[in-house]
Amino acid sequence: MTRYRLSGAVMTHPQRQAAAERLARSAPPGALRVVMDPDPAGKPSVLRTALCAWEAIEDGATHQLVVQDDMILSDTFFERARMAIAEMPDAALALFALWDSRNGAAVRFGAMAGARWVGAVNEYFPCVAIILPREVASGFAAFGRRHLDGWPDDILMNRYLRAHGIPSYVSVPSLAEHEDHGSISGNAFRGPRRSVCFLPHDVPGREGARLTGLRVLPFFKQGVAQCAVRTVPAAARAPHALQGPDAGRWLHLDCEQYLEGSGVRIGRQQPAIVGMAEVATPEAARGAWLTAFTMGFVHQKDGLRCDPATGDPGDAPGPDVVPDPAVLAEALATMGPGGISYAQPEERIAQQRDELARITRAGLDAGREAAGRTRPPRRAHPTPTDAHRADAHRVAILGGAGTPLGEHLVRGLTDAGHHVTTLTRRPTGHPPHALLDLTPLALPPTASPNSNPTLTLELPASTTKFTLHLGDLYGPGCPHDSRIGRLVWDALRSYPLTLDDPTEALRPLHTRDLVTALSLLLRTPPPEPVIGLADAPITATELAEAIRTAVRPVPLAPPEEAARATPETAAWPPSPPGWKPVTELRYGLHTHAQWLAYEGIHLVLEV
Repeated sequence: MTRYRLSGAVMTHPQRQAAAERLARSAPPGALRVVMDPDPAGKPSVLRTALCAWEAIEDGATHQLVVQDDMILSDTFFERARMAIAEMPDAALALFALWDSRNGAAVRFGAMAGARWVGAVNEYFPCVAIILPREVASGFAAFGRRHLDGWPDDILMNRYLRAHGIPSYVSVPSLAEHEDHGSISGNAFRGPRRSVCFLPHDVPGREGARLTGLRVLPFFKQGVAQCAVRTVPAAARAPHALQGPDAGRWLHLDCEQYLEGSGVRIGRQQPAIVGMAEVATPEAARGAWLTAFTMGFVHQKDGLRCDPATGDPGDAPGPDVVPDPAVLAEALATMGPGGISYAQPEERIAQQRDELARITRAGLDAGREAAGRTRPPRRAHPTPTDAHRADAHRVAILGGAGTPLGEHLVRGLTDAGHHVTTLTRRPTGHPPHALLDLTPLALPPTASPNSNPTLTLELPASTTKFTLHLGDLYGPGCPHDSRIGRLVWDALRSYPLTLDDPTEALRPLHTRDLVTALSLLLRTPPPEPVIGLADAPITATELAEAIRTAVRPVPLAPPEEAARATPETAAWPPSPPGWKPVTELRYGLHTHAQWLAYEGIHLVLEV
């Protein structure tokens, strides 16, 4: 007799009771019980119902399964679930991952390696079909009761699992699929929400085949080939040393930046298969190809293989496993559709699926080939003939380099070809190389409308100390309590956006645009000693509307008193010649929201 017993619940709302009951009837008798929203007339809240579902674990059960009412279960769902529990009894198990997510990217790497489970990465932890050990379910329910203030259950789940060091895995392929009956919790604006890889007739077995320790995750989302890269502490650089949920932090890049930092310049190259696309849009074709190229490059370069069969990280990697062709084909076929799902109807997405799948395969093969012939970037191993070029791009960073924003700036400048060193104190005399003081970025933001940070830059070929006035910083690494961050933080938690002055002027500056400006200034000294780095000014109302589109369509709270215009006290300094910000505001706000929800929350929300 097995040591483990699984009980289950379908969480639902009275509007979807019939769907929940159908799902329960489709399972083995007694496997799923329907759990209803305890306050169906209240503010929509998935978390409120989920907590009741976690607390509904049966007496004597060692594990609890919670499934949302709009899911389709695979034919072997319960067989694989029970085998996985026996293999990983102390782990949290997600049985679904979205096609445009980072966990979805991990599943694709798992499919390429022949794995059955992949280590969950720092994102939200998928909760539409999930299994927790009894003690973990009880602990999360108590944690969730303390945070019934708007955070989604999957964000809180990731925060709880990571804080407690609970092993977390995602199934390959998914064991459940979204039916998408329409969201009653406010998620319909995200578009179709499909699995990265759902095969209804997946054959159970080999549940111990796992892939963990991923460092680079290319994924196609919001029409952009994005890339999450884990920072590697010095003590965690051995193979398979990054299996812990808290081993290193994640940087939010795009695929082109990652590749350039790895010695691969894509630029404006147009692969023939992308240019010949007949059904897919040019943006979809290029985004899918670039993401797949990066996947192939990383897979080949990092030699991704399943973990040792013993589970001991000190052992050699596991033997080569032949990937399941059906699993791999489906995982790759969903990447292109997932990347455009935010903006196109399901019918149009389906029309492009086959062509995007061919483009994805071509990109994957091209990335593998590139990894085999790419040398490390020259800056990593400078030669004597390259010394004068390297000196021209050397820069020392003073202060702030250890902050999340500083980490993104250092990585961005390094990927752009600069030799970056970090300092804890100012050197004496005139610096032999460029010196960039980021200390103001490490200071907490203030409520003053004219408190944007000012940086200083010293160049070896100039006696001028350049002053850089920054606009309102936003994007990966930026805090939750800045003028832009505060509104994004509220939208993430479904709070109304409160504007102190709807006509207040802001000058957005995205993290990536700051990197490109700094890189340009290091190569070409500006003609003026005072420089302004920011996008065109917008009003607080215009910013709020962009956040409602990019993050969540929350309401605007009425201002408490009559609006008062806040004029700028001085003319904005000129921008560097040849530079202008290129990050589109909506997408930039999306990246800021992602970083706050997946990374920033761990710096703020206590467990």
